[in-house]
Amino acid sequence: MKYVLFALLAYVVYQFIFRLVIPVYLASKKIKKGFRDMQDRMQQNAGQQQGFTPQSTEQKSSPSSSKKDYIDFEEIR
Repeated sequence: MKYVLFALLAYVVYQFIFRLVIPVYLASKKIKKGFRDMQDRMQQNAGQQQGFTPQSTEQKSSPSSSKKDYIDFEEIR
C-alpha cells in the first residue's frame, strides 16, 4: 500500500511539474523577452525621432516666403 501511494504522489508531482511549472516558466521567459525587445525598439525610435527634423514644415515655409514659386490655378467644375 505504501508503494502505491508513493507512486501516485510521484505521478502527481510529475504531472504538476511538466504540465504547469515548466510551461509557465517558458511563457514568462518568452513574455519578458518580448517586453525587452519592444522596449529596445521604442528607445531606438525615440532616438531617431530626437534627431529627426520634419521636412514638411521647411517646405511649407519656403513657398510662402517666395512669390515666384506660387502657381495660380483655376477651379474646374
